[in-house]
Amino acid sequence: MSGSGGGYPSDLTEEQWELVEPLLPAARVGPKGGRREKHPPRRIVDAIFYVVRTGCAWRQLPKDFPPWPTVYWYFTWWHDDGTVERVHDTLRGRVRKADGRKAQPIDSQSVRTADTVPVGTRGFDAGKKVKGHKRFIVTDTLGLLLAVHVVAANIQDRDGAKRSLLWTRLDHPGVQRIWADQGFAGRLVEWSSTILGRELEIVRKAPGQPGFQVQPKRWAIERTFSWLTAHRRLARDYETSPAHSETMIRWAMIGIMVRRLTRGRPATRPGPRVLLRDVS
Repeated sequence: MSGSGGGYPSDLTEEQWELVEPLLPAARVGPKGGRREKHPPRRIVDAIFYVVRTGCAWRQLPKDFPPWPTVYWYFTWWHDDGTVERVHDTLRGRVRKADGRKAQPIDSQSVRTADTVPVGTRGFDAGKKVKGHKRFIVTDTLGLLLAVHVVAANIQDRDGAKRSLLWTRLDHPGVQRIWADQGFAGRLVEWSSTILGRELEIVRKAPGQPGFQVQPKRWAIERTFSWLTAHRRLARDYETSPAHSETMIRWAMIGIMVRRLTRGRPATRPGPRVLLRDVS
C-alpha cells in the first residue's frame, strides 16, 4: 500500500520512508531556528517522486501535494546543499554492502529536450540524430549509479566522459577498471591510464555482428538506462539546467534503490494478461 496522503503508486511506503527520513536535513522548529516548516517532508519527497515518475510539469502537481513552488524550492535546496547526492550515495552503499566487485561500465545516452530548455545547453548528436542533451553515467556491476554528467548532445563521447571518469576516480578510488563501448576508444583510453591511473577497457562488437546485441560486461549499464527512461520525466529532458537533470536521475535511482532494499525478493514482471471476450 502506498504511503501517506494521496496514495499514489509513486509514494513511499512506511518501510521505504524509514530509509530516507534520517538522511534528510533536520526540520526547522522555530521560533528562533527559523519559521516552522508547514509541510511534512514526506509529502515533499512523495511530490518529487510523482514528478519524476509521471513526468508532469511542476505546476501540474495534484492539489493534495504541497504547493508546487514549495516542492520545487525543496528540490533545488536539496540539490544545492548536497542532500540528494548524500541520500543517493548512502542508499547505494547499503545495496552494495555485500558486493565486492570493482569493475564498472561507462556509457552515454542522448535524449531529446523540451522546447523550454535553453538553446545554449542543447546540441545535436549526429550519430544518433538526436537534438538535446547527452547523459554520461558510470555504474557498478549491479547497475547502481557511481557518476553522472549531462552535457549538450553534440559533445563527443571521448570528450564528455572525462568528467564522469574523474569523479569516479575521486569518489571511488577502489575502482581500477572501467568497461566502455568502442565509441570511447582512442585517446580517452590513454588519458584514463596516464592521468587517472585507471584501465579503460573497450568492449567491442564481434566481427560481422549484425544489428544490436547485448555485449558482455556492458549489459548492466544498458539495463540502468532502461530503468531511468521508465521514468517519464527522464524519457525527455525538461530541465533548464544540466545540473538539475543530473539530480532528477539521482532521484530516480533513489526510488529504485529503496524499492530494492525493501522488496526482500528478486524483482518479477507481471506476465501477459489473458483477455476474456464477453460472448453473452
